[in-house]
Amino acid sequence: MSDTQSETRNALTVAVVDDQELERTGIALILDSADDITVIAEAATGEEAIPILIERQPDIVIMDIRMPGMGGIEATKIISERIPNTKTIVLTTFDLDEYAFGSLRAGASAFLLKSTKPEALIDAVRTVATGAAVVDPRLTAKLIDHYVTSHRTGDDALGDSEHALALAELTRRETDVLIEIGRGHTNEEISTKLHLAESTVKSHINSIFAKLHLRDRVHAVILARETWPNL
Repeated sequence: MSDTQSETRNALTVAVVDDQELERTGIALILDSADDITVIAEAATGEEAIPILIERQPDIVIMDIRMPGMGGIEATKIISERIPNTKTIVLTTFDLDEYAFGSLRAGASAFLLKSTKPEALIDAVRTVATGAAVVDPRLTAKLIDHYVTSHRTGDDALGDSEHALALAELTRRETDVLIEIGRGHTNEEISTKLHLAESTVKSHINSIFAKLHLRDRVHAVILARETWPNL
């Protein structure tokens, strides 16, 4: 096998879904410029994308929110349900775009503004592929605070009893780590504050995700802020 073939096989595979051909092509070119990322599919709508994604099963999908027909939220939900190993990065134009909040509930792992710099988009793909979540710094507080405020009750949030049962599964140290995640701290910052090795912090986070059935860090932040509103 040639070096080029080996690199391609080991590269992260990405699909780009955007109804604007110029933007879709631009995103694909940006990602293909990275040695460890390969764009394997493109689509202009959710309806067009879903069968392609099911067949190709890329590691990451870059998903536009507003598209004719099936939009990004519905497409993201289907991806989460039918291709759980494929993670979705949502691109939004406005930092208060209500559609971005809906995508969070649908299972998106990252939220970036379309004005994001090319290198930040590439870094986001790499980060999300590791199982972590990414939210544009301009979106983080508004996104999560809006979600928690709007969805503390009803079908979109766990009831108090469900919260209590789920959280009771955590050890005391795991609870401490979850609180720090809710405060927006990185693994390195949690390591320093709790006097734990960073590898231990990662181990606790993996256990938290498994016990609470969380997809990624964004959803861990939401759960923490729902549970401890004063974080």
